[in-house]
Amino acid sequence: MKIASWNVNSIKARLPNVIEWLNAAAPDVLCMQEIKTVDEGFPADAFEDLGYNVAVHGQKTYNGVAILSKYPLDDITSGLPGDDEDEQARYLEAVVMPDGAPVRVASIYLPNGNPVPGPKYDYKLAWMARLIAHAKTLLAYEDSLVLAGDYNVIPTPEDVHDPKAWEGDALFRPETHAHYRTLVNLGFTDAFRARVTQPHRYTFWDYQRGAWQKDHGIRIDHLLLSPQAADRLGDCEIDSQVRAKPKPSDHVPIWCEIAS
Repeated sequence: MKIASWNVNSIKARLPNVIEWLNAAAPDVLCMQEIKTVDEGFPADAFEDLGYNVAVHGQKTYNGVAILSKYPLDDITSGLPGDDEDEQARYLEAVVMPDGAPVRVASIYLPNGNPVPGPKYDYKLAWMARLIAHAKTLLAYEDSLVLAGDYNVIPTPEDVHDPKAWEGDALFRPETHAHYRTLVNLGFTDAFRARVTQPHRYTFWDYQRGAWQKDHGIRIDHLLLSPQAADRLGDCEIDSQVRAKPKPSDHVPIWCEIAS
């Protein structure tokens, strides 16, 4: 099973690029972030025509997550548990039901958190604490689990073109790293780093200052695997060539293969 994650930065603006990539890459599952539309505005028909089942947790203008799957989706959960007053659409979870063993997947759009200090960073850390608590619950099921998405976390200096330039940023602060390490240390495997040791491989390049042309990027889109999924991990890659397409997202797809 090929599972991918992609912050598309507005599905309506990127639909042709997403369709082209789906036809070329043929993932079984795609977790999308920042779709920037309500559920009713999501172009589900376009993906259903390609053979995908669709789950959406949308929000007008901002945020929004979706899951596409060639297999049936079950046990769909919209919203990250732990705060009934949180109205931001940043989390969607479902169980993918192939003929073999099922895989639970989540599409995650973790808050950016800037500026620091401030309420946006407080929200980021609180959201990460809720994710850690929920991940503990999910790990207890002992299922194959993939937490896929835009984490807005640069894990190490090897995941950024210029670490000094990002000092103090919400994506690279010590508190952010501490929360991320707590999550990973529950027993998750970073699928990309389990297969690729080359430093300075990125999933995001800003639209400004020629970042793509200069390869001034950061790696903030991650696939975290439970032990049961990690045991089945095959290849994992970043499809960076998508960033060179006309009208691209500032993120590119990352994908891994989980053996059936």
